Amino acid sequence: VQLVESGGGLVQAGGSLRLSCVASETEFRINSMGWWRQVPGQQRELVAVVHTAGSTNYADSVKGRFTISRDNAKNTVDLQMNSLKPEDTAVYYCNADASPVNSGTQFRYWGQGTQVTVSS
Repeated sequence: VQLVESGGGLVQAGGSLRLSCVASETEFRINSMGWWRQVPGQQRELVAVVHTAGSTNYADSVKGRFTISRDNAKNTVDLQMNSLKPEDTAVYYCNADASPVNSGTQFRYWGQGTQVTVSS
């Protein structure tokens, strides 16, 4: 499964950005899709995840500001980020957990990452 992200960039504090990720068409069954972020020297952290049935989970630090959405038919996942703060600055990675169609084994796939920089 190949994941391609777009939408990162530079924005002032209080502004908004929308990240998009599309998964290549595949014979895998995509289960959950999500967004993670990583600051140099720190561990990658989960920002938001959306499961196949539509349920979502968010990091406490982004609740009320970020919204994750998914289009199962198009294998896309978006992250709408509002009220951005300088501490949101990081490389954001799209991820998909997927299983071969005839297997229950699940694999995790990552996009290449997109930089989000929020200036104060």
